[in-house]
Amino acid sequence: MDTTNSTVFIPGATSGIGLALAQRLQADGSTVVIGGRRQELLDSLAAEHGFGTVQIDVADASSIEAAAAAVLADHPSLNALVTMSGIMRNEDLRSPDHIGDALETIQTNLVGTIRLIDAFLPHLLEQPTATVMTVSSGLAFVPLTATPTYSATKAAVHSYTQTLRQQLVGSSVEVLELAPPAVRTDLMGGADFGGMPLDEFADEVMAILRAGDATEVLVQNVQPLRFAERNGNHQQILEMLASREH
Repeated sequence: MDTTNSTVFIPGATSGIGLALAQRLQADGSTVVIGGRRQELLDSLAAEHGFGTVQIDVADASSIEAAAAAVLADHPSLNALVTMSGIMRNEDLRSPDHIGDALETIQTNLVGTIRLIDAFLPHLLEQPTATVMTVSSGLAFVPLTATPTYSATKAAVHSYTQTLRQQLVGSSVEVLELAPPAVRTDLMGGADFGGMPLDEFADEVMAILRAGDATEVLVQNVQPLRFAERNGNHQQILEMLASREH
């Protein structure tokens, strides 16, 4: 991914990791369009940072279609998509009451990712060079017991990304996967999981993107999760994560 001369759409970039990456990509020289549900927040960020903006709800198919049409009309040179949007909910699987949260999580994190790619991929395939970067999680590889559907959707995004990359071999589109560790953001309403500082994370991600030699964007903090199966300590880490919930 050329961080210095791309036109990038990042839905879910009104806060947290998405906003931090949007700011850094813009600082590197790329044109950045951010998406979110709250128009007043988009307007504020546009005024403050000069981003292009579009209102989008990735849990709504018609909203994705409308946003894609608007972005491509205003930015026909768009050549990068980062599927940043996601929600994370606590669930107690002993109670069927969790099903509402589970379905909303699947609709946003997994179905939303698939629909975003569907909406933009035909255009991206027509560009000389282009990038799709999905966003999974370290929890795709070792789940967090308190957030089972979130972890499952991120595992599904990882799998989907692998097959997308293989299907696009020989095309102009590179497929990257960003798998964050715990990062200090407002995910889950500001809960602090002891994650790494946001600026430190975003700076490390940018260094990996600039190097351009990895299909999986893995900061050092996420590697114990990513390679837990290979390293033979998956169950140990699973139990360690579960113990932090109490």
